[in-house]
Amino acid sequence: MKRLIFITSTVTLLLFVFALNSCDKQLEIQTDFPFEFEVMPVPKSIAKGETVTIRCTIKAEGNYENTKYYIRYFQVDGSGKLLLGSGKMLTLKPNDSYLLPEQIFRLHYVSESTVTQAFDIWVSDTKGHEQKVSFQFNDKGKE
Repeated sequence: MKRLIFITSTVTLLLFVFALNSCDKQLEIQTDFPFEFEVMPVPKSIAKGETVTIRCTIKAEGNYENTKYYIRYFQVDGSGKLLLGSGKMLTLKPNDSYLLPEQIFRLHYVSESTVTQAFDIWVSDTKGHEQKVSFQFNDKGKE
């Protein structure tokens, strides 16, 4: 009986020592999380001078407080301007990158032409992840 207790104690002690030695002493903190750039549906047509509001959300798979998100856009067809914010709005210049202060925001596209208009919006983070959303508006006058 004493021998069984000794063997059980020894095995338990060995397992405990093995478990302690196999633990990584460094705490690993994940700071890299992919994200999705989501937009609410928008109209398919726009008239010159008209504004379309684009409601946007960045949904990350995790949360790391030092992650920053940036936005840029490129006008493919037609002409217009893209504004960021509510109240005091920032006019975005094509291909310039702008820091997004929030993960939920609004963009406002103002048509400046009477032809089909198309543009791409790119959102990226500080870890190199990037998402693209494309928009195309037909001219209301040609419907």
